[in-house]
Amino acid sequence: MFSCVKPYEDQNYSSLKRACLRKKVLFEDPYFPATDDSLYYRGAPGPAVRWKRPKDICEDPRLFVDGISSHDLHQGQVGNCWFVAACSSLASRESLWQKVIPDWKEQEWDPEKPDAYAGIFHFHFWRFGEWVDVVIDDRLPTVNNQLIYCHSNSHNEFWCALVEKAYAKLAGCYQALDGGNTADALVDFTGGVSEPIDLTEGDFANDEAKRNQLFERVLKVHSRGGLISASIKAVTAADMEARLACGLVKGHAYAITDVRKVRLGHGLLSFFKSEKLDMIRLRNPWGEREWNGPWSDTSEEWQKVSKSEREKMGVTVQDDGEFWMTFEDVCRYFTDIIKCRLINTSYLSIHKTWEEARLHGAWTQHEDPRLNRSGGCINHKDTFFQNPQYIFDVRKPEDEVLICIQQRPKRSTRQEGKGENLAIGFDIYKVEENRQYRMHSLQHKAASSIYINSRSVFLRTDQPEGHYVIIPTTFDPGHMGEFLLRVFTDVPSNCRELRLDAPPHSCWTSLCGYPQLVTQVHVLGAAGLKDSPTGANSYVIIKCEGDKVRSTVQKGTSTPEYDVKGIFYRKKPGQPITIQIWNHRVLKDEFLGQVQMKADPDDLQALHTLHLRDRNSQQASDLPGTIAVCILSSASLMAI
Repeated sequence: MFSCVKPYEDQNYSSLKRACLRKKVLFEDPYFPATDDSLYYRGAPGPAVRWKRPKDICEDPRLFVDGISSHDLHQGQVGNCWFVAACSSLASRESLWQKVIPDWKEQEWDPEKPDAYAGIFHFHFWRFGEWVDVVIDDRLPTVNNQLIYCHSNSHNEFWCALVEKAYAKLAGCYQALDGGNTADALVDFTGGVSEPIDLTEGDFANDEAKRNQLFERVLKVHSRGGLISASIKAVTAADMEARLACGLVKGHAYAITDVRKVRLGHGLLSFFKSEKLDMIRLRNPWGEREWNGPWSDTSEEWQKVSKSEREKMGVTVQDDGEFWMTFEDVCRYFTDIIKCRLINTSYLSIHKTWEEARLHGAWTQHEDPRLNRSGGCINHKDTFFQNPQYIFDVRKPEDEVLICIQQRPKRSTRQEGKGENLAIGFDIYKVEENRQYRMHSLQHKAASSIYINSRSVFLRTDQPEGHYVIIPTTFDPGHMGEFLLRVFTDVPSNCRELRLDAPPHSCWTSLCGYPQLVTQVHVLGAAGLKDSPTGANSYVIIKCEGDKVRSTVQKGTSTPEYDVKGIFYRKKPGQPITIQIWNHRVLKDEFLGQVQMKADPDDLQALHTLHLRDRNSQQASDLPGTIAVCILSSASLMAI
């Protein structure tokens, strides 16, 4: 995974460290200096900040004291509980934190070899489709000899302060971390895909079936190594960090550190009226101020459970900002959950693997509408189809598809000000089975994301077999920026960008001709087909000038719904389009009938219901059944 980590700002950790050791100096990072510019992108500094190395803050500095855990962390003065919550989640996953903190044993202070210390550290983050190696020096901002940002319970433990400094360097400065997004940090720590869930909108507190389904998904993400956080929306500025009567804090990100389906012993059944409890363990980044409702540390529920019973359940409690809640209470009191799935693409895994397509794109402006790629959302119908377009296949009868677009992260610096995200989103359309060129008119919308000015937008959707086009857009036209599109399916989706508007002219065009018409054929279904005792297993074939499109087999019915589309660029408009229906048999398929259509642009009737005929070219006679077809033709090849 890390064989191709890219050095950030072209700083190579190993060579910089060797140079410092050779010169016997401690590293000073020229790209993130110990100045106010590394602290703030705007506004005047507060109290006088002094940058100090860990050896000047305490006597025996360490990267880790007694290992790493989610209990290590405390939030500092900047409003970065979201980052601390993400670090708490990270600390609970050894396989993940060892990727973010590479070669941690080599980076650890060694009191026996003080000359081997060079004041330089490096950390890995996933940014915009690639892992980057961020190098920092160990000078940290302090006031009165105390770290002012993220710090550990142990005065001499520095892993979280150093990870935060590297992350601040990526963001532009420490102030850029104020009021950020847990989902972004979880993705940056893992390269996973974050899925936000609005608990209020989904009414999970009152809908037991939906809640149980969500718990199973949360449990699956947790059991497969994913990271999860929860929060309560703060609607107003006064709401931020406001403590509720139940002990929870608004506008505050909590790390979910355990998810369990707890089986109760027989002695407890009468009290809890249930043999199983869906339980969630959370942690407040402040390390204090806990939930005080059911199953809180001193609640009556725990009084009913003996110590041995607790150990059997695997549920322990300490007064340290970590606490347990039932999932029902989580859904009642919290407003949002963020699940960061680790997308498993390894064929060697026992768990579900995904096929990932990853494509970089950009919204760009051009005065020629055919080259403009910043058309805005569907509200802007005149320019919507000028956006980038990507086609992918669903190759199973139905497949779960995960789609994420991420815009390039913006840095916040004194020179450039705060980096603001664009409002972005995407729509997905089911298109013709043989589409090779860009869409120019609306088709069936299969799904769409929300539009939001966050760094990434995620959608999970189940779709039937077929071809689909994703159109990622900014909300308003004319906005420019780069994006990363990630599509995950069960089998390869062959996702690719549609660049051409119509068939290109070539040196063969003068000899072979160039299309004069474009025709879309949409076969809706058939009725009254020649029946067998079990019904026909029929499929449809659309033929036009050597090109053909075939539907899937509709089993056991004489009234199949094919819902199959084909698009044809026609060089010989006088030649009819043939639509045939066949019955799928084990040895040899049986012909059930056909229709032929001129598909003339002047034909204003879109929907045709036609009797099936046989293939006798001289005198075709009717066969049992009718077929329903929608036809759309145009002399403009960029009309459909």
